[in-house]
Amino acid sequence: MPEKRDRLLRELEEKLRYKFRDRTLLDQALTHRSFAHENLNLDWENNERMEFLGDAVLGFCISDMLVKSHEHFTEGQLSKLRASLVNERSLSVVAGIIGLGDYVRLGKGEESSGGKTKVSILSDTLEAVVAAIYLDGGFQRLTEWFQTFFVPLLERNPEQFRYADYKTALQQVAQKKFRDIPAYTLTGESGPDHHKLFAVRLTTGSIVTEGTGRTKKEAEQQAARKALALIEGSGGEKPEE
Repeated sequence: MPEKRDRLLRELEEKLRYKFRDRTLLDQALTHRSFAHENLNLDWENNERMEFLGDAVLGFCISDMLVKSHEHFTEGQLSKLRASLVNERSLSVVAGIIGLGDYVRLGKGEESSGGKTKVSILSDTLEAVVAAIYLDGGFQRLTEWFQTFFVPLLERNPEQFRYADYKTALQQVAQKKFRDIPAYTLTGESGPDHHKLFAVRLTTGSIVTEGTGRTKKEAEQQAARKALALIEGSGGEKPEE
């Protein structure tokens, strides 16, 4: 492997917080089909098979995390929550935070058309990288990496991975835990008509939270999200999506 490329891969390893035993796996995970097609004489393998494997492996890791952290969710609720985390947009956000686009091998045409920032390419490449880690270290090392790197990254950027409907989630939890329905009270609004800011207070059981937003619905969703976080933090019921 050329020294420059090897140096780039080592740099990415630092960002991923994972050191490959076989760095060629990482290199393949970063090789888009457009690059391989333009360099047939070099016999490059593209990352499509890894992408296929990574999709399944990442889906399992996310599912396992959600089952363990959301004990009171139904199968339908878990499916919706997983879908909010394992989708093209969310995975591209993770790839963007890592800076994965800087390391992807693209064909000249794909690169000139902005391929390094394309949502589909970033999400597919991230799945391929997950597969590379699995192939390099096995399932145990993958799950360790997932828990120490991937999960904290999600937790540090909650607004990037917004769950579908906090209000519905909270209502179902509150009915089960407190036997009541959350009450939302508009406590204020400010700003001009075209740029208003609404403030809402939520009460359910012993929980009181406040939320703000450009619409009443957005403010209510924020207040509901805060209430769910408080309930989860106290070991209470888990929200539904």
